[in-house]
Amino acid sequence: MAKASTLNFDMTSLLDQAVSQFRGLNPNEPGQWPTLPKAAAWVATVIGVVIAGWFVLLSSASDDLQRERDREPQLKADYRSKLGQAVNLNELRKQKLQVQEYVTQLERQLPGKAEMDALLSDINQAGLGRGLQFDLFRPGQVEVKDYYAELPIAIRVTGRYHDIGAFAADVANLSRIVTLQNLSITQQPKEANGNLVMEATARTYRYLDANELADRKKAADAAKKGPKK
Repeated sequence: MAKASTLNFDMTSLLDQAVSQFRGLNPNEPGQWPTLPKAAAWVATVIGVVIAGWFVLLSSASDDLQRERDREPQLKADYRSKLGQAVNLNELRKQKLQVQEYVTQLERQLPGKAEMDALLSDINQAGLGRGLQFDLFRPGQVEVKDYYAELPIAIRVTGRYHDIGAFAADVANLSRIVTLQNLSITQQPKEANGNLVMEATARTYRYLDANELADRKKAADAAKKGPKK
């Protein structure tokens, strides 16, 4: 009985000593605290840091999870689209070849710079061959586009109705692309044997050569960079 009483007294004494170390602590001088408060403060700090870090990690992981969930519908749509392309890959390749052949065919209808004089001569000969009289045949200023150049030609011809119609058909059937725009047909006075006057703008197109494409690219790059400061 005395031994149990002594043990109880020792535990009470130790507890009082431990509690006494936490009394009168100066929060501005933690370095002067007794050993037990220092250890308790260190353990509490470590636990706080661990808990805070855990919540931060959980929050970041939750945001990442939600972000991936939001991406899921788009990824599924992309997968279905690519799956459809993979299933129809051979057909798509055939269509690509057909488009390339069509583009090549159209490019062949565009004359080069050296062929423009011959094309202008063909237009003129088409009119003369139908018995038309050229009152005006004036090439305008070349308009350079992204991948081709456009040449407008102001024309005015005089002749019979059927001959003018045949001339327009001949121009449309030239081996090179030529269009007739801003067409205007008027009737001459009666003493002119019923001839008609057709005014129009013939537009023909040619592809840009390598040097012109390079100059065009340089100009586009310079425009993107803006004026030098």
